[in-house]
Amino acid sequence: MRERRNQWTVKEMCEVLAVSESGYYRSLKPIPKQERQQLLLVKIKDIIGEHEDNRNYGVQRILLALSQIEITTSYSTVYRIMKKHDLLKKVRRHPHGITREDAAAQKSENLIQRDFKASAPNQKWLSDITEIPCSDGKLYLSAVLDGFNGEIVGLAMDDNMRKELCIQAFENACKARNARGMTFHSDRGSPFTSHAFRESLAKRNAIQSMNGTGRCYDNARKAFLLR
Repeated sequence: MRERRNQWTVKEMCEVLAVSESGYYRSLKPIPKQERQQLLLVKIKDIIGEHEDNRNYGVQRILLALSQIEITTSYSTVYRIMKKHDLLKKVRRHPHGITREDAAAQKSENLIQRDFKASAPNQKWLSDITEIPCSDGKLYLSAVLDGFNGEIVGLAMDDNMRKELCIQAFENACKARNARGMTFHSDRGSPFTSHAFRESLAKRNAIQSMNGTGRCYDNARKAFLLR
């Protein structure tokens, strides 16, 4: 008798959950491909509509956003759906470029490999430059982020984006934290590959790490925090 009480029939479960038996059995059947794509389209449009910045999301960013709500699908599926419904945006290049790659400068390896986590402060620092439009021109801000807790540990601002801006941000962070010997990760822009910037890193025994060319996700964490 005790064993029977722990066994529920489909009919009993449906009565408790206030659903029909036919509806329950329909839920067990695989969703047709067309219906699956329609549901995925709804989710994609929801993501794009969450914020005005999301209107520029490409396939990779949409895939990342879908994974964050536990929806697994393929790149090709998302691409086809977005293309069919005119949701793909052309990549807009900045006319002057926030940071240009210095092809002649020696490049450092990508030591971070998208592993932005750190077990202690001052192990991994991430940096970038962002442009802020102002009424009287443009302001450039370089910030240094600690991968341990996402804290901005140093920054500098100027009306240009030359190497001195990045050097100042790094030095400010080192002074604020009294830190040295960290892994310093950035993109391959000329301010970070300059001889002067490398000298600044060397004085603090910092190890330089750089993302791959055209691979924005190598710098994903700092990119989100500098939006």
